[in-house]
Amino acid sequence: MKLLLTQIIAFSCLSVTCMAQQGQPVYQSKAFSIFSNEVRQGNYKATALSSSAMTSDYRSPDADRYSPTLSFKFSINSRDNEMVSGQDHHVTLQPVNGQCVTNVQFGKQYTGTRPMTPGINLPPNTRWTIRLDMREVIKAFNEKGYYILYNGERLDKADFKGVYIAGSAAPLIWDFNNLRNHPELELKDPDGDGIYETTLVMNKQSDEKHTAAEWKLSRDITAFPQYKSDYPISDALYNLALEEMVKAVEPDSTFRTGKEWAGVWTRDISYSIILSMAHLQPRVAKYSLLRKVKNDRIIQDTGTGGAYPASSDRIVWAIAAWELYKVTGDREWLQQAYKVVRNSVEDDLKNIYDPSTGLMRGESSFLDWREQTYPRWMQPADIYESENLGTNAVHYQAIKILSQMASLLNEPAAVTKYEQIAAKIKQGINTHLWMADKGYYGQYLYGRNFRSHSPRAEALGEALCVWFGIADEKQQKSIVEVVPVMDYGIPCIYPQIPGIPPYHNNAVWPFVETYWGLASAKAGNERSVLEAIAAVYRPAALFLTNKENFVASTGDFAGTQINSSNMLWSLSGNLALVHKILFGIEFRADSLLFHPFVPKALQGKRSLSGFKYRNATLNIEMTGFGNTIRTFELDGKSMSAAAISESMSGTHSLRIVLENTFFPTSAINKRPNCITPETPVTKYANGQLSWNKIRDAKSYAVLKNGKRYLNTTTNTLKISSGTPAEYQVMAVDRNGISSFASEPIAVTGKQWQQNFEMEEFAPKAPYGYKSYRGKGFVEISKTANRSITVAVDIAVPGTYSVAFRYANGNGPVNTENKCAIRTLSVDGAFAGTIVLPQRGTNEWSNWGNTNSVQVKLSKGHHLLTLVFESQNENMNGNINQAMIDSMSLCYLHP
Repeated sequence: MKLLLTQIIAFSCLSVTCMAQQGQPVYQSKAFSIFSNEVRQGNYKATALSSSAMTSDYRSPDADRYSPTLSFKFSINSRDNEMVSGQDHHVTLQPVNGQCVTNVQFGKQYTGTRPMTPGINLPPNTRWTIRLDMREVIKAFNEKGYYILYNGERLDKADFKGVYIAGSAAPLIWDFNNLRNHPELELKDPDGDGIYETTLVMNKQSDEKHTAAEWKLSRDITAFPQYKSDYPISDALYNLALEEMVKAVEPDSTFRTGKEWAGVWTRDISYSIILSMAHLQPRVAKYSLLRKVKNDRIIQDTGTGGAYPASSDRIVWAIAAWELYKVTGDREWLQQAYKVVRNSVEDDLKNIYDPSTGLMRGESSFLDWREQTYPRWMQPADIYESENLGTNAVHYQAIKILSQMASLLNEPAAVTKYEQIAAKIKQGINTHLWMADKGYYGQYLYGRNFRSHSPRAEALGEALCVWFGIADEKQQKSIVEVVPVMDYGIPCIYPQIPGIPPYHNNAVWPFVETYWGLASAKAGNERSVLEAIAAVYRPAALFLTNKENFVASTGDFAGTQINSSNMLWSLSGNLALVHKILFGIEFRADSLLFHPFVPKALQGKRSLSGFKYRNATLNIEMTGFGNTIRTFELDGKSMSAAAISESMSGTHSLRIVLENTFFPTSAINKRPNCITPETPVTKYANGQLSWNKIRDAKSYAVLKNGKRYLNTTTNTLKISSGTPAEYQVMAVDRNGISSFASEPIAVTGKQWQQNFEMEEFAPKAPYGYKSYRGKGFVEISKTANRSITVAVDIAVPGTYSVAFRYANGNGPVNTENKCAIRTLSVDGAFAGTIVLPQRGTNEWSNWGNTNSVQVKLSKGHHLLTLVFESQNENMNGNINQAMIDSMSLCYLHP
């Protein structure tokens, strides 16, 4: 009785203390503050009037700014191919009678800026005519049949599909790959004089950037768990997220990704289901997951170069499917999901697994906009070759889950097999991506025949490695303390890439912030957990919606390249803050566990009523702070474990009293924004490696075969062409921050390489495409040349790289699903996978190189076969086609 009385008094004191301190901030930084019922940022304020109503006077600083001085650039075929990266045209628009004209020549930098009084805006609805002189390009097309771009690439006349303008102010965008989807940005030449033009309306009044000024609950959310606390702002944001969740369900009972994003997307729904949609909307979650299955395999519905396998994070579906099973206990779903996941993993083991590192290949998970996270020189085939932190984290967890599924389905051989594969991936991550000197993981391995390690931090990958237990306890604490975070949250990557506008680069995504919060709770870092909660609550309150993202350096929703309201994974993360961090709810295959994590700043009383777990409904009350449970009562009875059995049914009450134990002092690494130097562009000629001088570079690091070779302050280096090697260069600034490594340049003598014209080994294709070498090229498809064998003779035994020169004009470089895939075998044995991604819609004279497969060849005669096998089905299913010009065989090392 005395103990109960003590607990009641303690609870009352906590509540009184919390309510008495409503005038004090719950969270405060130099950028913004959060109080019990409001968020303040500078002169802006969002206020929770009740749990069902909020107001905000936030206005984007960009809403009242439209500088007459802007940067722009031209683009052929929706590519960044006019001038070297970082070199743009600049103009100050000075309209006369609401109009102005700018004349520019393609490939020659234009500067027409004028000094302007600060704060002066371009008049609204200014009509700007851009006239682009393309006569040099047209002349080259007519005289030679092609034009040489600034970077030495050859653009055939037949592959010229259009010219566009990109830029820094609406309606211009810097998203080169999507310019073709904006017809107003295409310049036309109707009279055929070689002068292309378009007229744009600048500072259109309808472009004003704004969000709602008030929110009032308008949907019925009583079917979902009801949350109440001593913090009205938290309660209101929870209900806002529930309402937006209801709005995010389509008439066919599948999830809508966001207000501006129609349809079901594999990774979006999966990350959302893992966070909270599995237990809040299990039926919709199941329908949505099934929508992303074809031929009993997971669909990779988007990604560079035609989706899978250049992009390979579809496997996150498996983690979502497992979360749904743990929520429902549906045995039939378990069996169905197991088959889909197993088939997908088996394909992955052939198509993307790298046995030399134990890692999976493929684009960064969710970071699927090439230039936003990769150096510009990387083609889709190069991105396929990269081995990324976040992508490997989800592969590890998915294959670990596959083993657990096999155990429940009584398949012991599969349990062992997949446990061992998961262990290899975990070992690969810790061997090849962990940076002991920094105390966290690097972004990815990248390169060609020899890979180097990008030391950027990748927020989602770091978080998943902590949360999934890939990092050990010491690593977990280090990651959360040392990975750079910024004033408004953890940026997707750090440091940022120069010249790339915010979207993934220089941006915070609230759903990633929630995963970071989950990782922080697992690492026991109270300060980081509070920072994560604040970084999700601030934008949701000020913008009165769960936005897709915001600019990391300013915290503003305006300025990112695309930004949807009512974003599924953002709202899912908002809800997960309450369910999975504060209440610490964890679903297991046979039980429901609680391990709350409540920062002292959020101490007090909170309740979650109507929480459904299988056949039970739970009404939960919790008091106190900390992450240690003092009392866990079920229907008034004290329990020894903070867990609920899967067999429980009916309505029950839970009471959780936390120990009010202070957390150990914890640190975070809050940093100002940081931008790396530009990536050098390298050349090799006459025994000399050279590169362009990079602004702000103090020195240059030269890599040889993926390893640091030497440092220099010059921009040239004499190179011996004896033993084959690959060279790259990184620019290093005065703080020791490095750029990306430049495109690898192979320096090798002719005696070390062989080229084989494919038309000598298969029928020549009848198409009139240009720029091939030799006498023609060969078509491969699901019906044409399904198998091609090339006989080679090896004089020097050793490791060789095998690659193909190819064209794939079946789609754009950044999306769709027609990446061609083939298996390479040597003397009848599997050697690896050759990936032939899309290189541009109908650009069949645009030739490039596939990934390379490294093979051990003894002296003598060998048969190399490129063959279409069952695991080589792509996401399209019908079109799996490319043209192959030649095969290269290059000696690398003994």
